Amino acid sequence: MDADRHVRLVITRRDHPEAPSYTETFDIPYRPNMNVISALMKIRENPVTAEGEKTTPVAWDMSCLEEVCGACSMVINGWAEQSCASLIDKLDQPIHLAPMKTFPVVRDLIVDRSQMFESLKKVKAWIPIDGTHDLGPGPRMAENKRRWAYELSKCMTCGVCLEACPNVNDQSKFIGPAAAIQPRLFNAHPTGKMHKGERLRALMGEGGLQDCGNSQNCVESCPKNIPITTSIAALNRDMTIQSFRDFFGSDD
Repeated sequence: MDADRHVRLVITRRDHPEAPSYTETFDIPYRPNMNVISALMKIRENPVTAEGEKTTPVAWDMSCLEEVCGACSMVINGWAEQSCASLIDKLDQPIHLAPMKTFPVVRDLIVDRSQMFESLKKVKAWIPIDGTHDLGPGPRMAENKRRWAYELSKCMTCGVCLEACPNVNDQSKFIGPAAAIQPRLFNAHPTGKMHKGERLRALMGEGGLQDCGNSQNCVESCPKNIPITTSIAALNRDMTIQSFRDFFGSDD
């Protein structure tokens, strides 16, 4: 019976960024259709280890609980994914939870993803529009272009692709696939293409696409199935064209 079943979780914890990591094991009552977040909430209600020792509640990050915000990313049984979309019934037990290694740990399962957001600034991942007055309707995009642009816009900056990428580490300045593909999205926008050259030059600089090893782990791990590798290929072509334009002094 479900009432007699339990879920065992082994959680890698850290009290603060400078503290050593350690693991704690928890047993919680099983309930149908549980996800990892609901299991963590159950532990928070009664933070007692499987050995019966009282401990502090486990800290983790979350927001939308609909696989949209990307905040609840963590390593689950060795694979980085969204804990809100990870169902207990589909996971092998004991379930091992750990923070992503690519980012600095703040506490327990919470990591600091600031480096990814700084990389998005580097490639100007937005449409710059001056002023606060109403500019009226913007230019329309062709429907076929809008469809594939929408696929790129699904990125929720969860950081899973950076965790999977072997080129994102302490020995490399690679900005990672999440930021690297955004110039393709914004360069395709009728207004955003005004800054196309600036974005491509950022990708051609330190930590740009030349540091991509083409492992394709990013596209395999992306929870939104974003066409990352095809976008990187398209951007490599655009950067080659841009380098010729810069060499011959042509306009963007």
